Amino acid sequence: MRMVKTSSVKLSLGMNPGSKEYRHKTSPSPKKFKVFSSARKVLLTIFWDSEGVVRTEFLEQGNTVNSTKYVNTLEKLKARLRQVRSEKVSIIHHDNARPHKSLETRTALDRLGLRTLPHPPDSPDLAPSDFFLFPKLKDYLKGNRYETDEDVKNAVLSWCRDKTDDFFADGIQQVVRRWRLCIERVIMLKDDVIWC
Repeated sequence: MRMVKTSSVKLSLGMNPGSKEYRHKTSPSPKKFKVFSSARKVLLTIFWDSEGVVRTEFLEQGNTVNSTKYVNTLEKLKARLRQVRSEKVSIIHHDNARPHKSLETRTALDRLGLRTLPHPPDSPDLAPSDFFLFPKLKDYLKGNRYETDEDVKNAVLSWCRDKTDDFFADGIQQVVRRWRLCIERVIMLKDDVIWC
């Protein structure tokens, strides 16, 4: 059995330098010599397992992830899993975002035969993309300025291709360790809990 992790992250195309200058509330706004445009965002949804990236998807500018969009993504994932991991049983681990928990999504997961690992509420420390993958990806992209969305997408895909199987296997092993700690803590607390 293998776990396929999904998650999304917004990646900045540029940096908007912030000011650390102290000002009194009544002081006029400082004039900036050079004005930079705000950094646009590119939303990445990525599915990965211990062997590497299974599927990536970038959200087009102006769109949002809703249940219908996420179901479409899951259908593409199912087709991809048949191509690259057909001999394995996959379990999807996604967080508790609304598109992940909606009735439309749950119905689609059943229809597609995709099993899920429940994600405890407010537990980003158990989401491997949040504690393992995205911080490393952001470090790689940090300090670079990308002129177009395509430049960011190419940089992300290049970074993913450069990672070894050991890199992704380590990420999944960290998930196992974190879940074990969580379960052990719950078991230790069980006797101290007052049930009502």
